[in-house]
Amino acid sequence: MCARSRGSLGVRGAGCWEVGSLDKAEVDRWLRAYVEAWKSYDRDQISELFAKDVKYRYHPSDDPVEGRDAVVRSWLGEEAHAGASARDESGTYDASYRAIAVDGDVAVATGISSYLARPGGSVEKVYDNCFVIRFDSAGRCREFTEWYMRRPRT
Repeated sequence: MCARSRGSLGVRGAGCWEVGSLDKAEVDRWLRAYVEAWKSYDRDQISELFAKDVKYRYHPSDDPVEGRDAVVRSWLGEEAHAGASARDESGTYDASYRAIAVDGDVAVATGISSYLARPGGSVEKVYDNCFVIRFDSAGRCREFTEWYMRRPRT
């Protein structure tokens, strides 16, 4: 059993969380951990974000990647899934996302993902993102669906 109070999402190292009614600040902490896990490609950091039985969709119409282990393998490029991109080169991307709506255990977040031509190089691509995320009672993501659109070059 968790000793944490209900309504508190954890981040790396928290170990156990309980979710009652989420708030935007809690979801924003989870989103920062999501970006950190993406940047690190650390198996444990990625795994901590997701419930054992997570359903993860890279696009709304995709069949989901099912299960924490499958999501981790997909993120690490160890297993191919429809809609998944290749593993990004370190130092060539960044992202910032924020919760814009929370209802019970569901959050909607938006933000941007930026990709550089090379580490330290100029921005080559920018994507606007929207995530719909459902959390389990332990504060881990149990459903994740992403929408994204590349910004036109100006």
